[in-house]
Amino acid sequence: MFTRLGLVGALFLLFASQILAADPKRDALWAAVRNGDLKQIQKALDEGADVNARNEYGVSALWIASSKAKPEIVELLLKKGADANARDDIWYMTPLSTASSSKQESIVRQLIKAGAKDTDAALLSAVGSGDAKIVQTILELTKVDQETLDAALYSIMLDLSLKSILVKAGAKPLAPASREDIAKWSKLAGSYEGDGGQKMTIAVKDVGLIINGRPVKPAGTDSFVPLGPPGTRYRIEWKNGALARITMKRFTAEYSFYKFKEPVTAAAPAETASTVKIKNPLNWPSFRGPDGTGVADGQNPPLAWNGKKEMGIRWKTAIPGMGHSCPIVWGDRIFLTTAISSKDADQKVVIGNYGGVDSVDDISPHTWQVLCLDRDSGKILWTKTAYQGVPKIRRHLKGSQANCTPATDGKHVVACFGSEGLFCYDFAGNLLWKRDLSALDSSFSLDRDYEWGFGNSPVLHDGLCILQCDLSRDSFIAAFKLEDGAKVWSTARDEIPSWSSPVVWRNSLRTEIVTNAAQYARGYDPKTGSELWRFAKKSEVTVPTPVLGKDLAFVCSGNRPIQPIVAIKPGASGDISLGSNETTGPFVAWSTLRGGPYMPTPILYGEHFYTCSNSGVVACYEAATGKEVYKERIGGVSYTASPVAADGKLYFTSEQGQTRVVKAGPKFAILAVNDVGDSCLSTPAISNGLFLLRSQHHLWALGAK
Repeated sequence: MFTRLGLVGALFLLFASQILAADPKRDALWAAVRNGDLKQIQKALDEGADVNARNEYGVSALWIASSKAKPEIVELLLKKGADANARDDIWYMTPLSTASSSKQESIVRQLIKAGAKDTDAALLSAVGSGDAKIVQTILELTKVDQETLDAALYSIMLDLSLKSILVKAGAKPLAPASREDIAKWSKLAGSYEGDGGQKMTIAVKDVGLIINGRPVKPAGTDSFVPLGPPGTRYRIEWKNGALARITMKRFTAEYSFYKFKEPVTAAAPAETASTVKIKNPLNWPSFRGPDGTGVADGQNPPLAWNGKKEMGIRWKTAIPGMGHSCPIVWGDRIFLTTAISSKDADQKVVIGNYGGVDSVDDISPHTWQVLCLDRDSGKILWTKTAYQGVPKIRRHLKGSQANCTPATDGKHVVACFGSEGLFCYDFAGNLLWKRDLSALDSSFSLDRDYEWGFGNSPVLHDGLCILQCDLSRDSFIAAFKLEDGAKVWSTARDEIPSWSSPVVWRNSLRTEIVTNAAQYARGYDPKTGSELWRFAKKSEVTVPTPVLGKDLAFVCSGNRPIQPIVAIKPGASGDISLGSNETTGPFVAWSTLRGGPYMPTPILYGEHFYTCSNSGVVACYEAATGKEVYKERIGGVSYTASPVAADGKLYFTSEQGQTRVVKAGPKFAILAVNDVGDSCLSTPAISNGLFLLRSQHHLWALGAK
C-alpha cells in the first residue's frame, strides 16, 4: 500500500538515523554488512561489536543482511547469535519478512531454521508475490496457522500451482458470510485514500469484507482485523450516521483513510481580461516569494489559462536543459537556473507516485547556467555559465541538477548548484564571487550508490546568504557575506539528508532563521548562527520548508514514522520538544502526528493553514488552533510543487502541468483547472499580474497583457 518509496525506500528510512548514533563498533559492523565484506564483519565482531545492536528504529545487522540478499552474511551473523526475530519499529518487518518480500528463498530457509517465528506473515507475502518456492519452503519447515492458510488460499485466485500447494497443506475455502453482514457492510465498499496518498480498497464478497485484497473478520463494534497473523486493525468511524473515515493501525503506526467524492469544478471561467494594471508590483525574491510565504495579494494573477489553446498566455520562453528551481522576480527581471546535459538535450524525469529510489546515470559533462529574462516580454537578456563538468553527485529519478531556487536582494543574485558551488552575480550578469562547497552528498544512507542530489535553496538576509546543508555526513548551516562570499559563521547540525530550505522569521519578538529536518526543527540567530531552540520530529526524508506567520511558525513533514504538523510560538528557547502524550507546550500552540505533507510545502493564508498531499488531497485547518475545517481531493495524479496564493485564491500545480485554483477560506470550491500540457515540478511565482510557471521545457507567463 505504501507505494511512494517501496521497500528499498523503506530501508532508507530505517538506516538513515544510524549516522547520528555514537556507536562506532556497531557502525563499523553495519558498514561491513552493507559492503558485503565478511572479513570486516568478523573483525568488527571480534573487536566487540554487538551482533544484536539496534538503532532507535529497531534495525539490526541481520535485518540489513536479509534485506540486501546476503545469505553468506546472514549465515555468519546467525552463528554469532543474531536474533532472527528482531522487528523494526517503522515498517514492523522482521528479517524473515524482508527476505520473503525480496524473494530470497535461501535466506528464508536459514532464518526459519534459526528460529524465525514470523512465518505466517512471510507466507502471505510470498503468496502475494507468487513465489511458489518460498511458499513450499515455509510449509515444509514450519506449521502455519489454519486461518493464514485459508486467507492465503482465498488471495491466490487463479494461480493453480500455488492453489495446489496450499490445498495439499490443508488450506480450506472460506465460509460464506451471513446475508445480514453482507448487507450491513455493503456501504463500506469503495476506494479510499489516506492523508499521504496511500490507497485502500474495500470490497464485499460472499465470504465477507475484503480490505486491500485480504479477508478480514470482526473484532468488536466497527472494528476488523485481517485473517492470519496479528498486527493490523481497522476501525470504522461514523459521524451523524455517515461514514467519516477508516483508521488503520499497524502496530504503533496509525493512518486515516477517507472516501473522497470526485472533485467538482465550477463552471468554466471566462478568459482573462485583455489588460490588467497593478499598482504595486511585488518582488518574488526567493523560493516561495517574500519570506517564503507563497502569498502575493494585490498582484491579480489570472484565474484561467490553457497552454494548448494558447489562452491567457502573455508569453512563454523555451528554457534549455532541465531544472526544478523556481523563477524569482525583482522589478522587471526574472532569474532562473538550469543544467544542460551534453548526453541528453531533452532530459527525462519520472513523474507520478512511485517507489523508485534510483539515481540517473548521466555522467556526461553538464553546463550549469543562470538566466535573466525580461519580465514583460520573456526575452532572455543574458545567460551565464557558472560551472561545466561531470556532475559530482547524481540526481534522483524525479530530481534535476538544478534543484535550488536562486535568491536576490535587488543587487545580488545568488545561485546554488550544490556540489558544483555557490555563485553570486550582479544584475548585469557579472560574476561577483563563487565558493566551492565541496561534495554535498544527500544520498541514500543505506547504499550511497543511490545519490539523490542537493535541493536546499539559499535565503538572503541583512547582507548574508544563508544556506542549509543537510548531508549524509557533516551537516551544517552557514552564512556568507553577499559582498564577497566570505564565510561569516558555520554551525554543525546533527542531521541526516533533508531537502528543506531555511526561512527568515520576522515574528513579534525577534528575527530568526527557522529550519526543518528529519531529527529536529530549529531556530537560529541570523547574526551568529547560534541555535536558539529545537523541536524533535523524527520524520525521515524531510522536504517541506517552514511556513511563517507573525505569531506562529509551522513545520511539518510527511514520511514515516510520523507525519507531524507543529505550530511553534515566538520566543522559544532550548529544547521545546513535547512528551509522548502532549500536543501543546509553552512554545507549541498545537501539533498533530498525522497529516503532514511529504513533498509540497503547505501555505498559511488568512486565518487558515492548508496542506496538499502527493496525490492531491488538500486539508484546511484553523491556523490558530489546528482544528480541521475540511479535507478534500482536488484531483490530478501527483504533486511536488508547493501551493501559492493571491487575492482569495489558492493555486495547486500538479506534476502533470495542471494548476487547480481553489477558493480560499473554510468553504471548499474548485474555481478552475488549467493545463499547460507539460510536466511541472517547480513551484510557481506571482508578480505584476503574472502567474510564472516553469514546466520541463518552458517558462510560462500566464496572465493578461
